[in-house]
Amino acid sequence: MDDDGRVCREQTWRAAVLAGDERAWRAWYDESFEPLRAFVVWRLARQPVSTDEVLQETWLIAVRRMKDFDPRQGAFLDWLRGIAGNLIRNLVRQQQSTTFTLATVAANTTATVETGMQWEADERAARVSAALLALPEHYAAVLRAKYLDQQSVAEIAEAWNQTAKGIESLLTRARLAFREQFGEET
Repeated sequence: MDDDGRVCREQTWRAAVLAGDERAWRAWYDESFEPLRAFVVWRLARQPVSTDEVLQETWLIAVRRMKDFDPRQGAFLDWLRGIAGNLIRNLVRQQQSTTFTLATVAANTTATVETGMQWEADERAARVSAALLALPEHYAAVLRAKYLDQQSVAEIAEAWNQTAKGIESLLTRARLAFREQFGEET
């Protein structure tokens, strides 16, 4: 769908939702839920404990702030992703502030090998999430398109109105930035 068609459709849905049309809201929700969920899971590095919390809070904020959404400024799904991204950043900040306390407890406690392995997996997932959050948005977007949405370089290039060579270059820079943020060869 071209951008003019998207804007017109989303303006119509927004007006219907603001007028209390439950069917319009359900259709918009159904269309957006899975791509939003995939984005949240990807940004949280597959930490399922936080995924439901972020999704619920994102939808609550979207309902409360529907009047603020302007389809001419961007797509509804992108607006939802922005809300979710802000929530995730806040969640990561909260988790980072408790990391020191958890690390101290773990260092002073005799743990089983299984617990240690889970701790390492959780630590790695938190590092992946933090690295993704620290990337510039265009790097995160191209990595999301390639690895989450599983688009080919050609598909990304067409959607972004760029050359395949340009997208390959952007992916290379994005991967390098991710590695630098993550802090080791991945």
